[in-house]
Amino acid sequence: MPRRYGGNPAATAILIIVDVMALILILWIAFFLVNANTANDLVSWVRHAADWLSGWSRDMFTIRSDNWRTIVNYGLPAVVYLLIGHAVAGRVGRA
Repeated sequence: MPRRYGGNPAATAILIIVDVMALILILWIAFFLVNANTANDLVSWVRHAADWLSGWSRDMFTIRSDNWRTIVNYGLPAVVYLLIGHAVAGRVGRA
């Protein structure tokens, strides 16, 4: 079984970057769903980073529920980053 973060250093860097990007987006979804205090520095930073990372997909769909809108608007880019990032890392790792 291959190691997740082993082998080609470029592939490893790509995997780490896309995993951190997805983690930030998922963390913001969790913060939103539990009504985290947006005045907190960590929550505020995560929100701004997630807004920047999801800028291309926000409001792509019109959903009335705030919870579902947040899940879709921030979850979609997380999935896209993971799929594309891991595919690219796989290609780089085989090169």
